[in-house]
Amino acid sequence: MTELNRQVLLTSRPAGIAQAENFAIGHAPIQPPAPGQILVRNHYLSIEPAMRGWIADAGNYAAPVAIGSVMRSLASGEVVASAHPDYTVGEHVSGWFGWQDYACVAADQVVQRTTAAEMRASLGILGINGMTAYLALTLVGQPRAGETIAVSTAAGAVGSAVGQIARILGCRTIGIAGGPTKVRRCVEEYGYDHAVDYHAGNVEAAIAEHAPEGIDIYFDNVAGAISDSVLPHLAQRARVIVCGTASIDRWDPWPMGPRVERHLLVKRARMEGFVIFDHLDRYAEATAQLRTWISQGRLTWREDILEGIEACPAALAGLYRGENDGKRLVRLV
Repeated sequence: MTELNRQVLLTSRPAGIAQAENFAIGHAPIQPPAPGQILVRNHYLSIEPAMRGWIADAGNYAAPVAIGSVMRSLASGEVVASAHPDYTVGEHVSGWFGWQDYACVAADQVVQRTTAAEMRASLGILGINGMTAYLALTLVGQPRAGETIAVSTAAGAVGSAVGQIARILGCRTIGIAGGPTKVRRCVEEYGYDHAVDYHAGNVEAAIAEHAPEGIDIYFDNVAGAISDSVLPHLAQRARVIVCGTASIDRWDPWPMGPRVERHLLVKRARMEGFVIFDHLDRYAEATAQLRTWISQGRLTWREDILEGIEACPAALAGLYRGENDGKRLVRLV
């Protein structure tokens, strides 16, 4: 193949949230697949909040992306060449293909087979976001009908799914989001019983008003000041799911804040971190359940699609500024 492969490379380690200047677009030959590999033409690239940790944080759950290498990313596309007996040209797949036009990968880098119609969904509601929402809520949160759940970044790709799933399972839901548009969307599109605008004022007072008997489950995507406002209102035997720390832009020096131990002790509450990569064996189960709810019209989502690989370098910073309107993707073709 004479066409060159455009690749987004990490060129410097950011201090805090990665900016466009931490990346560069390079070009490399397209490699034919070796035995056991496939060549994927990427159609969509995923933008994840977790990318901040993959490239910047010390002590993360995955090795940092090396300087000068292709940015780690989930992507979806079409198999255009195959040297693996289980994959044929023309199939659609999603997996760890990176921010690039073409990815020559081993089979273990494929997360799931998909279809042309579901390539975008395979990176969102039927991908890492939907899986995280469903599995974190059910495995760690263990919701029971009638319980009250609070969700931070409630209008985001994970949070919006959490709120809908919790409602399906019979819970009362309180969403926390930034700005009147996202707050309105939480109620009107995602079915939250109440939504709180953390830009508008006292989050703790709003939580006390909407959950006078306490929060049974807190799905925490942000940490920081928002979580500090929720934790005093935990109910007895509450469960706190720590799924993200998006409000903290750096962990060196380690940020200080209110102590949580007294809340956990007095309320006999449990706080547990959740990382989706610990639960890859549950993907098929989760996908099947999400597909059922989608077919029943009980689960909806939004997508925020940027055009062209040139959009990648600035896409993560924009995500952290809250510019996205749903699951953020970059479309290549």
